Amino acid sequence: MKVVAAYLLALLGGNASPSSKDVTAILSSVGAEADKDKIAFLLKELENKDILEVIASGREKFASVPSGGGGGVVVSSGGGGGAAAAKVEEAKVEEKEEAKEESDDDMGFGLFD
Repeated sequence: MKVVAAYLLALLGGNASPSSKDVTAILSSVGAEADKDKIAFLLKELENKDILEVIASGREKFASVPSGGGGGVVVSSGGGGGAAAAKVEEAKVEEKEEAKEESDDDMGFGLFD
C-alpha cells in the first residue's frame, strides 16, 4: 500500500511517469523501506495506463464487494413504511414525555429561586 501511495504522490507532484527511483526517494524521505520487487511490479502493471481509468475501474469492482455488518436496520420506502414511521414518532413522543417528567424532579423550585 505504501508503494501505491508513494506512486500516487509522485503523480500528484507533477511527475507524469514516476520511476522506481522516484518512488524509492519518496518512501525513504519518510523513513519507510522500499521493496524493489513491489515497486517493479507496480510500475509494470501501470505501464502505459491512465491512472484515473485504473482508479475508476477499481472503484467499480470495489462497489460489488459486500461491506455491510450483520445487524443493520433496513428502511424500505415501499408499503408498510407507515407503521415504522408511526413507531418512530411514538418513540419521540415518549422521549419528550420522559424528559418533561424528569424536569419535575425539582418540585417547582429552581436553583436560584
